[in-house]
Amino acid sequence: MPGFVDDAGTVLAAAARLGPYFAWLPERVAGEPDWRPFSDLLQPEVAAERVAAGRRVIARSAGMGPDQIEERVAASVVFLGFASRLVSPLLATAALTGVIPAAAPDRLRWRAAGSGPLPIAYGEMEALDGSARELNRVAIQGLVAPLVTVFRRRFVLSQHVLWGNVASALGGAAGMIADERAAALASELLAVPPLAGMATVDRQPRWFLRRRNCCLYYRVPGGGTCGDCVLVRNDRPRAG
Repeated sequence: MPGFVDDAGTVLAAAARLGPYFAWLPERVAGEPDWRPFSDLLQPEVAAERVAAGRRVIARSAGMGPDQIEERVAASVVFLGFASRLVSPLLATAALTGVIPAAAPDRLRWRAAGSGPLPIAYGEMEALDGSARELNRVAIQGLVAPLVTVFRRRFVLSQHVLWGNVASALGGAAGMIADERAAALASELLAVPPLAGMATVDRQPRWFLRRRNCCLYYRVPGGGTCGDCVLVRNDRPRAG
C-alpha cells in the first residue's frame, strides 16, 4: 500500500476498534488547543510532571498520600502506560492490515489526562510494510527508545525494568488483538535487541508472555503482582 493512507486513518481506525489503548486521534478531530508535541515528553521536567500526576493517581487508588508511593515505582508504571500507547496501535495495524503508519515523533502530539490512556493525536503519515523489522525501527527504536533514555536518567530506573515494560506492553497488546499474526510479530520483536531477553513466550495452551523482570508495581502497598510478572511462580497467568 504505497504513498499516504488517508492521513493514516484507514489503518488506525482498524486498531482503534480494539479499545482505548489502541486508539490515536486524527489531528483534525483532536481540535483542542492543549495538544503538545511528542518531543515535549522527552524533556525531563515534563516527564517528571507526568510521573507526579501518575503518582497521585496511584496514591488515591491505594488510599494513601503521594509521598507514600516511591517515585521510581510511579515512574515505571507511567512509562508502562506510555509504552502501551505507543506500541499497541502499531502492532494492531500491522497484524490487522499488513501495514503500519510511519509514526515519527514529529507526526504525533499528546495532551495531559487525569487518568486512563494518554491521549495521542497523529498527522499525515506514510504507509510502511507491517513487518517486525519496520515495527522495531518505527515503534521500538523511533518512539519508545528515546523515552527509555529519559526515564532511565531522570528516575534512575534499570534498562531491564524499562525494556521489560515495553515487552509487557507488547504482550498485553498481542493478547488483546488475539490474532496469530500479532503473536508472531510480538515474538519476532522479543527475539531481537533491545527486547531480546526481556521475556519468554509460552505458546501452549495459548500465546502468553512472561517477563524476566518486574515493573515494580508490587512495591505499591496492596498492589500485588501483574499477570506476566517474573514474581509469579506458577505456570498459569494471574490477574494483576
